[in-house]
Amino acid sequence: MLKLNFSPFPILESERLIFRAIRDTDVNEIFALRSNPELMQYIPRPMITNLEEAREHMKMIQDKIDTNEGINWAMTEKGKDKLIALIGFYRTQNEHYRSEIGYMLLPEYQNKGYITEAIQTLLDYGFNKMGLHSVEAIIDPRNSASEKVLQKNGFIKEAHFVENFFFNEEFLDSVHYSILKRNYIK
Repeated sequence: MLKLNFSPFPILESERLIFRAIRDTDVNEIFALRSNPELMQYIPRPMITNLEEAREHMKMIQDKIDTNEGINWAMTEKGKDKLIALIGFYRTQNEHYRSEIGYMLLPEYQNKGYITEAIQTLLDYGFNKMGLHSVEAIIDPRNSASEKVLQKNGFIKEAHFVENFFFNEEFLDSVHYSILKRNYIK
């Protein structure tokens, strides 16, 4: 079975990005991500409505890191400290050596290839440091941008589930993508 240990917190780096721990000073950016209707339209979770809820979300992220259940990074541009995205592994199935990747990027940083670069960095960490066998991503089928970035990173579509998730008084579809370690090309 997979044994995870995120202590000390792993700081990652790519060509243009740094992946660091979330800090209390990131609360405004977390709020901006989780309260943005455009960003949240494909995430079946309640939107954050105030800074206290943003702090609670940050605590939930930290609690999962502390218990080695999952990990999220604050993504920043090199040379700058402002959080521009959240990205990480959660819903890890230790017995199956599998984890789900998730990400959110502030709108003003979209269409620069940052998420593609970030996913490559996290796949490298997940497969070569965490010991994952596979990584999955579950998306809303209407989220064509996320679908394209997953395909660009070598993920394959495994399933399209019809109305398998109930949120906000409606049934939603979900599309499941995954990549196996043996198919990962750095």
